[in-house]
Amino acid sequence: MIYNERQTRKEHVLHIARQMMTAARTAPKGKGMDIIEIGMATDEDIHLISKEMYKIFEEKGLKFLLRDAENILRADAIVLIGTRQLTHGLNCAHCGFELCADKPEEVPCAINSVDVGIAVGSACATAADLRVDTRVMFSAGLAAQRLGYLGEAKCVMAIPVSASSKNPFFDRKPKVNS
Repeated sequence: MIYNERQTRKEHVLHIARQMMTAARTAPKGKGMDIIEIGMATDEDIHLISKEMYKIFEEKGLKFLLRDAENILRADAIVLIGTRQLTHGLNCAHCGFELCADKPEEVPCAINSVDVGIAVGSACATAADLRVDTRVMFSAGLAAQRLGYLGEAKCVMAIPVSASSKNPFFDRKPKVNS
């Protein structure tokens, strides 16, 4: 049997996205506490994230949201990585407050944010090792967060994944709002 790469590409990208999720899960965590939430959006959910990005553009007026909303439509999958909110009780002041007890609820514990960054880096390293196209997008992550795709997770980052002759997530022209 002959397999044409074009016919197996999406299946392969989805397999790699799953490997990226595993890499994010096994990344080191602050204090060894695993509060990272990880998921993957495909097909219609990618379209819903794109639509939500347009809504955020209407609210905030940030033009890069339009560009990114179009870019993610070229992805076969989007890996989503966020964190549940947990104050680690170190009183390290890394968040800007001397004591954890002084930190307002809406301010994330810095360790949680660092954990998301390490998990994103681990997922992206896996993608690079396996030669697929990616880009970290907080814009698509914010849309996925607003849609509740990772439950109550905050600080959600999105990594669209594609395998094409040219990375569709770089050298992007800004979309003009008409």
